[in-house]
Amino acid sequence: MHTLEIKNLHAKIEGKEILKGINLTIKSGEVHVIMGPNGVGKSTLSHVIMGNPNYEVTEGSILLDNVDITHMGTDERARKGLFLSFQNPPEIEGVTTADFLKASVSTKEGESFKMLAFAREVDTYMKKLDMKKEFLNRPFNEGFSGGEKKKMEILSMYMLKPTMAILDEIDSGLDVDSLKTVGEHIYAYQEEQQAGLLLITHYQRLLDYIKPDFVHILMDGIIKTTGDATLVEQIEKNGYDNFKKA
Repeated sequence: MHTLEIKNLHAKIEGKEILKGINLTIKSGEVHVIMGPNGVGKSTLSHVIMGNPNYEVTEGSILLDNVDITHMGTDERARKGLFLSFQNPPEIEGVTTADFLKASVSTKEGESFKMLAFAREVDTYMKKLDMKKEFLNRPFNEGFSGGEKKKMEILSMYMLKPTMAILDEIDSGLDVDSLKTVGEHIYAYQEEQQAGLLLITHYQRLLDYIKPDFVHILMDGIIKTTGDATLVEQIEKNGYDNFKKA
């Protein structure tokens, strides 16, 4: 059983406090969804959990499997099983997709890394995601469509096998077919690995493929309300006004 615990987390950037006391616990096999209006701290939370040095934690702690990772580097967190997919995946000029994936996986696995097993897994997962093998020889994400970039994030997740995955608006910019593919494979990964998932989204459509155990409404840097999937229906119908006074 793996556990990610966020305790009274406060964080700021450029002197402005964004997170004002987040408390959240995610266990293996659980799907947590965070929703809220723009600018309330959703993406900030994901970056702080992953250790983005642009953000300063001013109070509280982040624990992974009872180990305090609050001040660990991003690479250390990744090796311990954390994964973050980006809302806007970066392009890396001069580094092929194959080299990027190999470097990522070999760094995490260390001496246990086996090139043949790696190549087989890449091939298997690319077929599952309906991705062309030619992508492996192209610079990472360079010239990729929005849907192709998001599929690449899922491919990276498959290859790195995190125990806790944070997916920041993985559904943004996707057409209906790509959304279905990405949604179904997120669910398949979670079922296969019994990973904990934290999904940040604005829309109900992703949740047609991934059923949440908990839905959290984030407002003004804190979690205002926690419930089940029926909260999403309330948001779709009435917006966030009813939660501002919660």
